[in-house]
Amino acid sequence: MYQGGRGVAQDDVRAASLYRQACDGGDAIGCFNLGSMYQYSRGVAQDDARAADLYRQACEGGYKRGCTELKRFEK
Repeated sequence: MYQGGRGVAQDDVRAASLYRQACDGGDAIGCFNLGSMYQYSRGVAQDDARAADLYRQACEGGYKRGCTELKRFEK
């Protein structure tokens, strides 16, 4: 909700923090979303290596979109 500003003021830094908490708790979608934040420099510094790592975590957690995005980094 913070990333898109739905029902709250848009805040990419807060969104990244919440995605980090979700990912740290084992949520594959949280890892994917945080990876996207790193890839596109939204609320965090742009870092393709970190994005790829997070996409890998999402993929290994069973979130297929993580696998799809990870393939883009492995070319």
